Amino acid sequence: MNRIIILGSPGSGKSTFARALHEIIGLPLYHLDNLHWNADITTVSKFVFRERLHPILQTDCWIIDGTYLSTIEPRLQACDTVFFLDYPVALCLESVLARRGKARSDLLWIEPADTIDSEFLQYIKDYPTETKPIILEMLHRYNDKAIYQFQSRKEAEDFLVQISNERR
Repeated sequence: MNRIIILGSPGSGKSTFARALHEIIGLPLYHLDNLHWNADITTVSKFVFRERLHPILQTDCWIIDGTYLSTIEPRLQACDTVFFLDYPVALCLESVLARRGKARSDLLWIEPADTIDSEFLQYIKDYPTETKPIILEMLHRYNDKAIYQFQSRKEAEDFLVQISNERR
């Protein structure tokens, strides 16, 4: 486990899982949201996003959290391990709503506590039928990688405890 990507719906806890994994194994951690967004809540061009990601993929060790289908292929080609947080929509929606107004290391601004992005919530609701099938097809094509698919936060937490105990 030297080149790790973490995939899942918004609100699945990719960044939380990534930070915990980073603390245990010590690999450099990169959040795709920090590469894709500017602090003024604008996005960079696809070209700039890929230019920011490319040098990271060239290094020997990393954890990258974020789904971003536009860059999933090069990340899957470069990684050796995939974690797919495949959680229920209701849990992801609850998490997204709960994190509003809180500072996060994976985002360059604080999401306003008093507003709801209905398009973003709809994306999460559509994730199981729109995005998840694409991810599953990609994972099937890259079945030479170590792939961990968790159906619950408890499964992910149990895995983190296990590898933490193995490293002691």
